[in-house]
Amino acid sequence: MIDRLPSPLVGGRALAVVDGEHYPEVVRETLRALPCRVAGALLVGGTEKLREAPDFGVPLLTGSLTEAVSACGADFVLDLSDEPVVGGPERMAYAAQAMACGVPYAGADFRFEPPRLAPFALPSLSIAGTGKRIGKTAVSGHTARLLAERWKVVVVAMGRGGPAEPEVVTDPPNLAELLELSRSGRHAASDYIEDAVFTGVPTVGARRCGGGFASAPFASNVAAAAETAAELSPDLVLFEGSGTVLPPVEARRRILVIGAGQDPGRVFGYLGAYRLLVSDLAVLTLADPQLDTSAMRASVRRIRDVPLIAVALRPRPVADVSGRRVAFFTTAAPHALPGMVDHLRTRYGARVVHATNALADRNRLRTELADLDAELYLAELKAAAVDVVAEHAERRGVPVVFCDTEVAPLPGEPCFDQAVLALATEAIG
Repeated sequence: MIDRLPSPLVGGRALAVVDGEHYPEVVRETLRALPCRVAGALLVGGTEKLREAPDFGVPLLTGSLTEAVSACGADFVLDLSDEPVVGGPERMAYAAQAMACGVPYAGADFRFEPPRLAPFALPSLSIAGTGKRIGKTAVSGHTARLLAERWKVVVVAMGRGGPAEPEVVTDPPNLAELLELSRSGRHAASDYIEDAVFTGVPTVGARRCGGGFASAPFASNVAAAAETAAELSPDLVLFEGSGTVLPPVEARRRILVIGAGQDPGRVFGYLGAYRLLVSDLAVLTLADPQLDTSAMRASVRRIRDVPLIAVALRPRPVADVSGRRVAFFTTAAPHALPGMVDHLRTRYGARVVHATNALADRNRLRTELADLDAELYLAELKAAAVDVVAEHAERRGVPVVFCDTEVAPLPGEPCFDQAVLALATEAIG
């Protein structure tokens, strides 16, 4: 009997991934010796050793790996293939598909487990991203405001600087309270605080540490935060991810935020495709018209036929800035900055005298602030907005206005609000 099978999989029901580079007899004897029930085999290529239709001693399945897992009711996928048919990239793609089915993927010297998700009984929607600084929190805030017009919504947001214990915010803090929070050593621009300030809905803050290939956190208190959210008796809970990490809960529907300027290979390589495979809607953010998004769109379509909506992110000051000499602080990508500045000028009448995306670069930010001449600071509530920009503004006697973000679908794109409302309706049932 072969003893290379990880002990948790012994006795389970397996789908075997095989190739035609091996003689069928070799594969057949290997499958027979396994300490598990092999429910089927999926032939993924290679014909060199195949003289006729192969007999592997188990049902030969067709279609995608996802279809084969479903067809045979596999508890895990066992990869018995090898180069040149299946190499590292193909293996990672198969692993992502298996994990999206909720089953492990194992082979000669590797094993990948699907992320563990905490059960959650209430209607829920999760929003996650494929990177940092791509507008995930902006999409989450827009979604929360939209859904709160129809239902009682609570947001659970985790971050790398979140609280040690789940923290509920029902009254949005003002600037003075944010400064006090920052001076106490806390992260005053954590996502749950930003959500509370801009959405007006109750938020629950959580934290996480680390992130795996399939977007699972190494440690988090999100499960406890979910319980806290449930105690508020919401109609719907909106879970917000952190960076590339997915909320580790069983959300009923999922939205994935993808940065239009990101490298598709970096976003979806290794096990990155898993994020898309478990999502119901993809949002391509910072997709300004001058940016070529064809490569990213093609990558999404190759992985999964999921609805995709390209949107631009536009700044929305929370107070009147018309006619004021404004310095604008953002974390947006450089290609998006000109469009944001133009929007502030044409839509809100701001006289933008300085615009920078250095909000996440404290050294560059301090250098720019030193010689800045503006009568008002307009800042996103992110990164160093409180501990650097607001602190500097207080010393200079310059007022600070925080800037929210509008999600604006590009011409010809589907309506984002309608797509989100449809998902929420499905989640609520």
